[in-house]
Amino acid sequence: MRANSLFYTQAHAEEGSTKVAHGPRGGKGRKASPARFSYERREIMENIMSTISNVNNAINGVVWGIPMLILIIGTGIYLTAGMKFFQITHIKHWMNETFLAIFKKKHVTAHTGKEESSISQFQALSTALAATIGVGNIAGVAGAIITGGAGAVFWMWLSALFGMMTNYSENVLGIYYRRKNPKGEWSGGAMYYLQDGLKGKKVIGVLAKPLAVLFSLFCVFASFGIGNMTQVHEIASSMEDTFQIPPLATGIIIAVIAALVVLGGIKAIGSVTEKIVPFMACAYILGTVIVLILNITSVPAVFAAIFANAFGLRPIAGATVGMMIKQAMTMGFKRGVFSNEAGLGSSVMVHSASNVKEPVVQGMWGIFEVFFDTIVVCTLTAFTVLSSGLIDLDTGEVLSSATGASLVSEALSEGLGTLAGGFVAVAICLFAFSTVLGWSFYGTKSCEYLFGTKATIVYKVIFIVCIVFGATMSFDLAWEIADTLNALMAIPNLIGVLALSGTVFAITGNYINRKLKKSAGAQDTVVTPMLSFDPAIQKMQEETLETE
Repeated sequence: MRANSLFYTQAHAEEGSTKVAHGPRGGKGRKASPARFSYERREIMENIMSTISNVNNAINGVVWGIPMLILIIGTGIYLTAGMKFFQITHIKHWMNETFLAIFKKKHVTAHTGKEESSISQFQALSTALAATIGVGNIAGVAGAIITGGAGAVFWMWLSALFGMMTNYSENVLGIYYRRKNPKGEWSGGAMYYLQDGLKGKKVIGVLAKPLAVLFSLFCVFASFGIGNMTQVHEIASSMEDTFQIPPLATGIIIAVIAALVVLGGIKAIGSVTEKIVPFMACAYILGTVIVLILNITSVPAVFAAIFANAFGLRPIAGATVGMMIKQAMTMGFKRGVFSNEAGLGSSVMVHSASNVKEPVVQGMWGIFEVFFDTIVVCTLTAFTVLSSGLIDLDTGEVLSSATGASLVSEALSEGLGTLAGGFVAVAICLFAFSTVLGWSFYGTKSCEYLFGTKATIVYKVIFIVCIVFGATMSFDLAWEIADTLNALMAIPNLIGVLALSGTVFAITGNYINRKLKKSAGAQDTVVTPMLSFDPAIQKMQEETLETE
């Protein structure tokens, strides 16, 4: 404001020294100063931007607020109950079909042939995790603990438990309603199960296409912000602070590398993410586990603090029991939802590109995705911070001036010493870059749905150019709007998931009858698998299953 006042004073000074000139009708009037016009235009633009910001903040407060959290968590609870706690009762089965299958079943990790446009199950998981595991797993978790206390971790776990079945349902629907595009690639996602799944239903059927279009539009715009420029800006800032690398240089390097991958399509993206994700995950897990081993005596106290704070059993100065529980619950649920993205309908697009035949199998990869992202990675970050001595476990007071990623870096320094800063910087770079790759595919598929396959190359070029802008410039309002659009994706997606929950229950029951009850010794009856809504694809997938 001070700079504006100074500018305004200078404008008036210039105006006062300007000679009188003829007005537009030949009369005499005062000539307006160019500086004053400039100031007025700036003031108008500031008012417009302020209005846009206020409107966006109001919408953001709703879509990322308590009502949306209740909707997302409530959907997870409903789906969990409808499938009889599948994620718990069948934990052995889905672990065997996902994580353990990576080591036991060659077809899970085997690359598809050059003539095929699909990717392996493991590549689909890696790309989904690439987009899901991001800066929030480091800085976001620390922020949740600072604001919501240790109890936020418990509610984060609970949101993940129910979010597993939301992600599972999205993937089941994604595989069931996918189709081949003109290039022979699988195209699936919320837009397709909204379009084809809802169109035959009473009342809501008329909204099928509009909801699909809205979801795709939200996704395209969100991909430039939350999935591109915000991530690249974090990388550039981290590289500049830690290694003194200029942001422009970082942006150009990332843009070139991303172009080589993104322009290659899903097979190139899958090929890169299947290498980056395991490496970055294992490296981060190793670093945090080292610190936990050094602080092993503090782990029981950490567990005690998490449960005590979650239910308000330990009073904190200035906070009532109700306030403590509400704050811990809100921050925990937010961190869980923001981190694993269950309910947003984003990762289903890459899961639908898998060469899997059974919708339930890819659904189980969705369960594992949430489990790994939140229960493993976020929990390790939380325990690293809480066991470091930087948080008073009795009062919840933060004993350090550091926040976010800096707090995690300080906690890691106990085990990694001076390497901690560089370790966190590299982790942020890998997490953020992998997020860029994952979101480039989400945006590409949404663009393809809206404008066709030919338009995707234009989208990819714009996406790559935005990387350089993201590294060198700050677009705070643009990022905030993209964050809102990211949340708005959840509304049409959850409408689709809830409306099609009966289909998910039927497909799951069909799979259990064919696979689990049969292996348990139930009567051998012929049950036709539910693989696709499209009769032609159903027949093709059935024939493929019979030959496997």
